[in-house]
Amino acid sequence: MYKEYYKHLDELKAKEKYRQLQSDLDKNFIDFSSNDYFGLSKSKVVLKVAKSAGKQFGVGSTGSRLLSGNRPIFEDLESKIAQDKKTESALILNSGFQSNVTVLASLLDQAILGHKPMVFFDKLNHASLYQAIFLSDAELIRYHHNDMNHLSKLLTKFKDQKRKKFIVTETIFGMDGDVIPIDEIFRLSKEHDAFLYLDEAHATGVIGDDGYGLSTNINLNEIPHLVLGTFSKALGCFGAYVCCSNIIKHYLINKCSGFIYSTSLSPMIIGAAAKAWDLIKDLTDQRQALACKAEKLRNNLQRLGFNIGNSVTHIIPIILGNETSTIHAKAKLLKHGLIVSVIRPPTVPPGTARLRIALNVSHTEIHLDHLIDALKKI
Repeated sequence: MYKEYYKHLDELKAKEKYRQLQSDLDKNFIDFSSNDYFGLSKSKVVLKVAKSAGKQFGVGSTGSRLLSGNRPIFEDLESKIAQDKKTESALILNSGFQSNVTVLASLLDQAILGHKPMVFFDKLNHASLYQAIFLSDAELIRYHHNDMNHLSKLLTKFKDQKRKKFIVTETIFGMDGDVIPIDEIFRLSKEHDAFLYLDEAHATGVIGDDGYGLSTNINLNEIPHLVLGTFSKALGCFGAYVCCSNIIKHYLINKCSGFIYSTSLSPMIIGAAAKAWDLIKDLTDQRQALACKAEKLRNNLQRLGFNIGNSVTHIIPIILGNETSTIHAKAKLLKHGLIVSVIRPPTVPPGTARLRIALNVSHTEIHLDHLIDALKKI
């Protein structure tokens, strides 16, 4: 009964592609793998609010938002997010992956649109965005990573097509640490009447007005749009949100399977996320400090001859290329007390296996120097 699964796992092991859960390591290790960029997952203030929400509303929400699972704190947080993201509405969902898959697929539904939509899609977008395209069976038109000239040419090539056009991209790319030219992509969306879908998972809390993401730098209400973000990275919590027009919010409440059929998040999570969201706007100094640490580390890595791609943020890939070498490098760094992530195809393109460094505000100059020294040794 299970032989095909055994065979597949054996093949993965032979190719050194077998994944295993990592055991929790003790506090003596320096963690460069976490997305908890500001340490809010352990904030005493955030924990206090989470406990208070649990006492008032319970640990679990007991049902989907459309049944028993809606609470005033959900709608209060949605209003706050929409205001800070400068959009008409916002909607909370259960996770970034689930949201990207089911929200984007809902927007691309051919039965609703009356035709197969065209999706202009950055080649290095997250796997969840690819899953949405496959689920919807929309026409996928990939443009070179962050190449606005290529995107412009493709949009112009299909300008006479009457079908709906969508532009889909991350704002900070989670595996590469580079940033889209938001003004240019906004101009192209407006010029070609294309729906702009932005994934701000890694941008939320880190860049933009008061740290609320790159999309705050443009007037999204001038174009059809949807912006996704998460509570699970810089906010240190769990869950996701989308920002959009009122009509798109009501459409998703009635169409999006990930929203309709999922038990809503714990009120404790919503309480924590709401407090973390409030704290973000007061972390200007921390954002600047994080940016300075990242710039110093990028410069040092480049001086050593490492390929860090086009990273300009706190996410820094060390692209080694060979998967086996990358896995061995991670193991050697672990012996130096350093935890880093290994990212391999198909998460990234073939031949670009990498160590992924994610900086946070708790990293000190000593930590960064130790990382550099360990990389020199291995």
